[in-house]
Amino acid sequence: MSRAAILVVALLLVIGGNGLAEDLQHYTCFKASGPITVDGRLDEPSWQAAPWSDPLVGILDGEAAQPEYETRVALLWDDTCLYVAFDISEQNVWATLTVRDSKIWKDNDVELFIDGGDTYYEFEINAFNTIYEVFWVWDDARVAGSVFYDAVEWDPEVQNVISGSAPERGARLGFLDWDFPGLTHAVHVSGTLNKPDDVDEGWTVELALPWAGMELLAGERSLPPKPGDVWRIDCSRFEHVPPELAHHGKTAGWTWNKHGRWDSHMPWRFTYVHFSEKTVGALQK
Repeated sequence: MSRAAILVVALLLVIGGNGLAEDLQHYTCFKASGPITVDGRLDEPSWQAAPWSDPLVGILDGEAAQPEYETRVALLWDDTCLYVAFDISEQNVWATLTVRDSKIWKDNDVELFIDGGDTYYEFEINAFNTIYEVFWVWDDARVAGSVFYDAVEWDPEVQNVISGSAPERGARLGFLDWDFPGLTHAVHVSGTLNKPDDVDEGWTVELALPWAGMELLAGERSLPPKPGDVWRIDCSRFEHVPPELAHHGKTAGWTWNKHGRWDSHMPWRFTYVHFSEKTVGALQK
């Protein structure tokens, strides 16, 4: 093979399914050094020692947000749970939706996606601590012999579902009645919620997702993960902003990696999360 041909092959290998270079983030998820109380405050020593991400970037252009919209995330784990934290700068923290599985994206929100290969999990939360969950299954995985083929809990004729598609993979179904088993979540507001005449610092979100609830996302991977295992996870934020700051309609969006289009549902653009056997406490000794 000629040198030119080798270069072409190499280029193709680093191009993602959406035509963007494979410039995705890698994050090391360390073990928590002690118990984590899910209260939204992020005051445990483990969170203080955890590596925090760079600020999330514009979903369309990969550009940094203005400081008042900066968002960072951190992940930890132990043998029981995956823990996720968001630190969200916000000068006017507000929310309106209080009923679970409301259309949370109509408020300002942050979101978590966990890829399972043939499936993925979507989670959204607003500053009222109201959540929205969907379990997504790609149509090409709903074949005879799979768990998603003939079980009643995955029958779109009897379940509450929504649909979507992506040119990279095709159609998918989202199961709205699926709730993550054992999930706990909390929000803490640094300021005053729904009081626009003062200036807030922002809000923080804390999640604990039991490994026991991830069977349909793990595939062939161990639960809990083995050190060295890699999962694909995305964290994002969507904000109603003045028109001059909007990316899409009246909304701006930031994700862990640039997606290149207004679409959160792109597992091939999710961050590579590497699970380490080291604890965050040991890192500072």
